[in-house]
Amino acid sequence: MNNINNLPKVAYFCMEYGLDTSLKTYAGGLGILAGDYMKGAKDHGFPIVGLGIKWKQGYTDQKIGDDCKPYDCYKNYEYKFLEDTGVKVTVNIRQRKVVCKVWKVDKFDNAPLYLLDTDLPENEDAWITGQLYGWFGEERIAQEMVLGIGGIKALRTLGIKIDVYHFNEGHAVLAAFELIREKMDTGMSYSEAFKKTKNEIVFTTHTPILQGNESHYLDRLMYMGANNGLTLEQMFEIGNAPFNMTVAALRLSRISNAVAQLHCETANKMWSHIDNRSEIIGITNAIHLPTWVDEKMIKAAEENENLWNNHMDNKKKLIEFIQERNGVKLNPNKLLIGFSRRAAPYKRSNFIFSDETIVEPLLSDGTIQIVFSGKAHPLDDTGKKIVENLVKMSKKYPNSVVFLENYDMTIGAILTRGSDVWLNNPRRPKEASGTSGMKAAMNGVLNLSILDGWWPEACEDGVNGWQFGDGFESKNIEEQDSHDLKSLYKVLLEEVIPTYYDNRSKWIEMMKNSILSTKEKFAVKRMLDEYYEKMYISS
Repeated sequence: MNNINNLPKVAYFCMEYGLDTSLKTYAGGLGILAGDYMKGAKDHGFPIVGLGIKWKQGYTDQKIGDDCKPYDCYKNYEYKFLEDTGVKVTVNIRQRKVVCKVWKVDKFDNAPLYLLDTDLPENEDAWITGQLYGWFGEERIAQEMVLGIGGIKALRTLGIKIDVYHFNEGHAVLAAFELIREKMDTGMSYSEAFKKTKNEIVFTTHTPILQGNESHYLDRLMYMGANNGLTLEQMFEIGNAPFNMTVAALRLSRISNAVAQLHCETANKMWSHIDNRSEIIGITNAIHLPTWVDEKMIKAAEENENLWNNHMDNKKKLIEFIQERNGVKLNPNKLLIGFSRRAAPYKRSNFIFSDETIVEPLLSDGTIQIVFSGKAHPLDDTGKKIVENLVKMSKKYPNSVVFLENYDMTIGAILTRGSDVWLNNPRRPKEASGTSGMKAAMNGVLNLSILDGWWPEACEDGVNGWQFGDGFESKNIEEQDSHDLKSLYKVLLEEVIPTYYDNRSKWIEMMKNSILSTKEKFAVKRMLDEYYEKMYISS
């Protein structure tokens, strides 16, 4: 790595940031990653600034009703710890000037993060920065105009010189249009401005689910003013029709990355038909250890002592937390499985319950205890049905199944520290990365996971955790599910449960191996180094 003082200055654009539970500017994994990235930049002195949005109502508070269904609740948040930069910029949206106030966040030991806010009395459209992922169509485009176009204008007004613009997901792609417009205003042709802008941008793609890659009708983008001076033909050339934000970002960046090595293969297959796109390389996600990992666990693993006692302290804290939240008292001496994912069909949250003839005896006698958490997207009825099913299972097995409502960073941290096993069972290869498994691994919580996302890079089966499914893939969902379910039950019944109850010394050895094999490889410093070496420093 070059001298820090000689490194390019990076502006990191993201729709959400998970820095702390008290700052409601995140929805899930994308935001948590962005928050860890910003904290890592501060820890290691990288010249990075972040651009995002100050969401007035955050994502959603998702509470469980008496009917076991999740309900979305919204309230206005105020943050007294934000610093007023005194800067305001304007973005032309639907031929109206929308004023964006710029706030600064660095309270959470993060690199400087600037959040744009339209909730101002001078704005007719004050609602734009209201709800994170709350709307679609015109509302979403307006939000992305604030992030992208407003973000570039904020950097200019703040006087921050930038060498590289990093778009974390396609939401920020309109920033490229502002960069092109700036250059054309100096007399450059469109093709010259496009080429020079492309050399300044790098892009990270996340979701391998096609529906998760946002697109908009071209006429709607033009009406909103999102084209920012570009012609309809130029817009089509960049993002196709409908205008796909990921496709546009792939064409507007000099290089792109997927967030795990397997995801790199998946993303390249997924976008192989797109012409004139940037190369997609693999840079596996990582986590910010001080935020997520109990340093006593790492020390115990390094010194090979007190590992079990320290883990049991964390497990008891989790059990106390569950009792406070749900009124359920779990048994600290019984195997406790943690599962925390966004409720989406491909993540198969209720997969372990698929054959109740197998799992029912284990739950009834307390051989296993399972703690779930996670939100469904507010507009995803299928995801909400998954949550409802999990809650109903917690009612059916009240002493061994728990659902913690309204998932947030507090739940994420205590669950990845206090569980014995971390379960992950998406349909391969649909998991982009899965950083919660990294957090668990570094806390000595053993992963029991499909070989998807980050886990193929870390798994030493039976040594630092377990895999099931053997990397099997099928386009036939029933065949995939049947194969994976048999494998899950086999590993759970023949390896995980016997080891936990009958071979404690092996379990502790696996905990130690889990920590030592992941604590550097999946720490944020490695990820940031790779971003600089492979993406930010242009060859």
